[in-house]
Amino acid sequence: MKRHLLLVEDDANIAAALRNVLEAEGYAVAHADRGERGLEMAIGGRCDVVLTDLKMPGLTGLELVERLHAARPQLPIILMTAHGTSETAIAATKNGAYDYLLKPFEMEELLGVLDKAIASSRLAAQPVSMGDAATERDAIIGQSRAMREIYKEIGRIAAKPVTVLIRGATGTGKELIARAIYQHSERAGRPFIAVNCTAIPENLLESELFGHEKGAFTGAEARRIGRFEQAHTGTILLDEIGDMPLPAQVKLLRFLQERTIQRVGGRDTIPIDVRVLAATHRDLEAAIAAQQFREDLFYRLNVVTITVPPLRQRADDVPALVHYFLRRFGAEFELGEVSIQPEALSFLAEQPWPGNVRELENAVRKALLSARGYSVGLVEVRAACAAAHLSPAVPQPLAQSIAELLGAASRGEIENVHATVLADAERELLAQAIKLAEGNQAKAARWLGISRLTLREKLTAYGLHPAQGSAPDSTT
Repeated sequence: MKRHLLLVEDDANIAAALRNVLEAEGYAVAHADRGERGLEMAIGGRCDVVLTDLKMPGLTGLELVERLHAARPQLPIILMTAHGTSETAIAATKNGAYDYLLKPFEMEELLGVLDKAIASSRLAAQPVSMGDAATERDAIIGQSRAMREIYKEIGRIAAKPVTVLIRGATGTGKELIARAIYQHSERAGRPFIAVNCTAIPENLLESELFGHEKGAFTGAEARRIGRFEQAHTGTILLDEIGDMPLPAQVKLLRFLQERTIQRVGGRDTIPIDVRVLAATHRDLEAAIAAQQFREDLFYRLNVVTITVPPLRQRADDVPALVHYFLRRFGAEFELGEVSIQPEALSFLAEQPWPGNVRELENAVRKALLSARGYSVGLVEVRAACAAAHLSPAVPQPLAQSIAELLGAASRGEIENVHATVLADAERELLAQAIKLAEGNQAKAARWLGISRLTLREKLTAYGLHPAQGSAPDSTT
């Protein structure tokens, strides 16, 4: 989708240069040469992000930030300045700026900040529907008993100022749960900042979260405001918190206890009003035992816990999810109403989906593209599932996977761990064997020590099939 950017810059040459680069990157750029005009355009028009200069005649960049943030709190505003001071940084973020850049800056730096700002804005502004979604792009789909209990829990705790820990395997939709909590809270309309703790290098995570002072470390050429300060009065989501390094855990614990932060390299204590949501796929109890996660932090986070079940435990929701994805992708690809044949839908409902909702979403997309707008049939979904199952992946160590499953079972979250482990192991074994054999079923069966007929039956049961164009089945 086209991203709409408003550029507020009084220097015509700088504005033209920025516009050329941004439009080449896919932005639809509108330009205002004065702060007053920029304020009118941002309030009254289509705008996903604002990029504004600091020094302008009339309404200054800081005044624009303050007035625009009051009118549209969720709209990210990025300030450009050649007069970078500590006071500017504090004033910009205090008044509502998402970030600021010191001139001259690299275009890669600007594009990176814009990407983060728009992603953060989308998370806050895009509504999340629960249970049924005929029109919304983002929805938590399902009417199974487990999902109905989650909807009730969101309703119970959304308006309460409590920390929430969202647990569940990768691909189950933990981020959507967090956004639903935010959107039904009293802080809806205020900033919503999502931070993926695994996407930021360990040595930079503290600075990203809490900011840093000039000279705090090599490369810290100016004061930087962290995500907690940017989320002031709003909500912050710490995604994959189980992978947060221990030094950052210490500072997070201090914030949860005192509701204040200190920037890296700083001495000032800064009060912050922000609600914390955390999400993880890891077994935190096992991480505590391995001294990889602080027990005191766990208890601070674990005020309210929502556990999102894996898709295999709510197979009844698969048909609704499939129809939802077909509607969404049908509209996205301009295919109109798209149907799916009953046997294809049954096949999808029978799959184990180790990658959960995200894996199902990708399979539906692939199948729909293969069908080219016609009714999606069994051939297309089989091929889509085979492509997904045989794609390269980084498997979890077996011991860790078993430990997490047993931990979930001990908390009453899942059942039948024995059957789950055996099925997952057999499925992975078959997938790797048929891939290594380049689709030659006879060769794979020989390696596995089973008959070709048995192999074929198991491949069919797990939805594993050689990719098109692979070596033909042969007994030689």
